[in-house]
Amino acid sequence: MFQLPFPVQDANAAGGDKSLGNLPEWNLDDLYTGEDAPELKRDLDWLEEACASFAHDFENNLAGLNAEGLLDCILRQEKINQIAGRIMSYAGLRYYQQTTDGGRAKFMSDVQEKITNFTTPLVFFTLELNRLDDDHLSKLMHQNADLARYEPVFDRIRAMKPYQLSDEMEKFLHDLGVVGDAWERLFDETIAGLEFNVQGDDLTIEGTLNLLTDPDRDTRQAAAEELADVFGKNIKTFARVHNTQTKEKEIMDRWREMPTAQTARHLSNHVEPEVVEALRTAVVNAYPKLSHRYYELKRKWLGLDRMQVWDRNAPLPLEDPKLVPWDAAEKTVMDAYNAFDPRMGEIAAPFFTKGWIDAPVKPGKAPGAFAHPTVTDVHPYVMLNYLGKPRDVMTLAHELGHGVHQVLAAGQGEMLSSTPLTLAETASVFGEMLTFRKMLDGAKTNAQRKVLLAGKVEDMINTVVRQIAFYDFECKLHAARRGGELTPEDIGELWMSVQGESLGPAFDFMDGYEHFWAYIPHFVHSPFYVYAYAFGDGLVNALYSVYEEGAEGFEDKYFDMLRAGGSKHHKELLAPFGLDASDPAFWDKGLSMISGFIDELEAMED
Repeated sequence: MFQLPFPVQDANAAGGDKSLGNLPEWNLDDLYTGEDAPELKRDLDWLEEACASFAHDFENNLAGLNAEGLLDCILRQEKINQIAGRIMSYAGLRYYQQTTDGGRAKFMSDVQEKITNFTTPLVFFTLELNRLDDDHLSKLMHQNADLARYEPVFDRIRAMKPYQLSDEMEKFLHDLGVVGDAWERLFDETIAGLEFNVQGDDLTIEGTLNLLTDPDRDTRQAAAEELADVFGKNIKTFARVHNTQTKEKEIMDRWREMPTAQTARHLSNHVEPEVVEALRTAVVNAYPKLSHRYYELKRKWLGLDRMQVWDRNAPLPLEDPKLVPWDAAEKTVMDAYNAFDPRMGEIAAPFFTKGWIDAPVKPGKAPGAFAHPTVTDVHPYVMLNYLGKPRDVMTLAHELGHGVHQVLAAGQGEMLSSTPLTLAETASVFGEMLTFRKMLDGAKTNAQRKVLLAGKVEDMINTVVRQIAFYDFECKLHAARRGGELTPEDIGELWMSVQGESLGPAFDFMDGYEHFWAYIPHFVHSPFYVYAYAFGDGLVNALYSVYEEGAEGFEDKYFDMLRAGGSKHHKELLAPFGLDASDPAFWDKGLSMISGFIDELEAMED
């Protein structure tokens, strides 16, 4: 049951290095003031002692505890989670700021190892809990309302009961986690250390990926070819990381007798496999009416006979290339949040003024964007790589949505605040939608409306179509690895097998595109994470249609849903809105919103 806070990463983040005003940076003092802060040493010492005394007091004793005793046990475990989470949040955030800094990397590695050592004796808790009789546990919860509040935690732990190993094996696997973390760091540091030269400019991966959205086609092509070249030169390292990580997962899954490589993710997301399969099937079946149809439109707009991969995220010819300064981005998002409900604006405001956002692009900084919940007695931190594109404004709206969600859910406490990844995308995508609608309402011409609609469709395709294609790639990768070591060429073939299917007939694929799986962090850090984006987008599209219909008390119900954190199942959370994710029509409702936007774009062609 020991858990650390996990940054919720954005699926489509961009980044850059232009002068865009006074970009905020993190102030981590609310966690610790430095590596040598006395509070940090105090907390490490406390953690070591607290873990040892927890094991001493409760190991081999859970079955004999009464309701009050089990509650005390849970509260002590929660406090341990909180202190360890604070330490690791601080170490992780400092590292993400500059992943190439050896001192920061060492500090994070050292505290991670210490915390792993301290918490290894806690492994017994979930094992013993899962040996308790269902009736006995139910009886204890009926006796104590404070204990009953933790029932969702018990449910998630006990969902792992069929896959539980011996106490010794569980401790061994817990310790072995440090090795898996090292492979993740190798990936992160390799990515952060890559150097690209495009048209004479030396760039990081963020700056180079950003050029794929450049108005100049030659620049986009040069960037794509340089990415392919650099990935190709490093492809053996990336293949080694993926081979090792997928093999490690296969070993764990085999020992736990999990039926599929995806089972662990579904369990952690608290979502049924058939619901995920219904989502996947709905999206794959919709490829022709979504991505295939949109990219054919875009091909015409760009005046091309064939699209190349470097044209996928090209701006439209009538798009205003003007950059959005940081102040304007802040105003746009805050206006949208306040227009929905002033309570949302009130929660979001401190992020901009108190050092809770890190926006500039810097050498060695982690790529992409995320919102890190840290711990419930501090506040979240948002990371961006802001370069002033309209997409970056949407990323700000997205990550800020996560931040608002995390602030609201903090009231649930450390064990119940963490939202399953499928629902973690709700507030972020909803915040994005609010911002988009605000910008769409402000469009003064047909051309402006067209650009905004096309941009939103592209984001939705990147979030729904691309992420389900990524999910299919991962499913194929893990299945293939079970048959033996995979060469870079093997992995490239799997990657290409989903690209044509998802993007459609408008595209040609350049030599080297088979390496583009290499830089996507989700495959390494959190296998099968990616379907959560599509789940979140589909859910929010359905939710937003209820909001548009003027459902009574929607705002209050929405805040209640966010406050619930991880204390309720998606069925419970969606019921007040009359929605059910297990109903295939639910996903069609969300996908229909995207195809409706494409309908409007096609109508503008007449």
